[in-house]
Amino acid sequence: MIRKVEICGVNTATLPNLNNKEIEDMLIRIKNGEEDLKNEFIRCNLRLVLSVVQRFSNRNENMDDLFQVGCIGLIKAIDNFDVKFGVKFSTYAVPMIIGEVRRYLRDNGTIRVSRSLKDMAYKALKYKEAHKDTNPTNREIAKKLGVKEKDLNFALDSIVEPCSLYDQMYNDNGDSISLIDQVGDEKNREENWTEKLSLKEAVEKLKGREKEIILKRYYLGRTQIEVANEIGISQAQVSRLEKSGLRKIKNEI
Repeated sequence: MIRKVEICGVNTATLPNLNNKEIEDMLIRIKNGEEDLKNEFIRCNLRLVLSVVQRFSNRNENMDDLFQVGCIGLIKAIDNFDVKFGVKFSTYAVPMIIGEVRRYLRDNGTIRVSRSLKDMAYKALKYKEAHKDTNPTNREIAKKLGVKEKDLNFALDSIVEPCSLYDQMYNDNGDSISLIDQVGDEKNREENWTEKLSLKEAVEKLKGREKEIILKRYYLGRTQIEVANEIGISQAQVSRLEKSGLRKIKNEI
């Protein structure tokens, strides 16, 4: 039995459930110009938005407002998703919905850094400094501190001071990393040349980690630091492999 949830005037118990094949078929039809189908697809995915928004339920925010913001993230995901990405739509959409909500909270000054978050972040930084010779990943640090990796990532993000996107953050054997390298690449997904070329064929020619990094960065919108944590290498290595992969793709065209 589906539990009834009323939010923004929507009774989620009445929303249809789509299987993966139905989702893919609808997305293809929308991409082929059936714009009238888009509203129905949005309606079918409102539960996905709700599941994301509920993660922020302890922030004393107006849940209807967050739900509406989450729907904007859902629409962006629909507009930018391609079935050729080879991942489920929900896998692609959830990070975009979360990002939209977090952006809203930041822009409205409602993200406040608690004492416990600060303590967690500074303990992590202290541990990282003490073990800089081994360059531990956030996953390893979280395990050592006995906390969840996602909580640690949020804590570290919360203490970062505003700075220029082009400020150099790190340098490893001549491979410098600026803050812009850590920012999710939504602009690239929407406007960059990578969408205009036959990316599937070009990427298929890449090998190993170069291929994995390009897929995560330009298809799934991961930041370099997220990719580094996921595959267990340094961010400088991710930056180096990404640049190498992009050069090879450009050479293909």
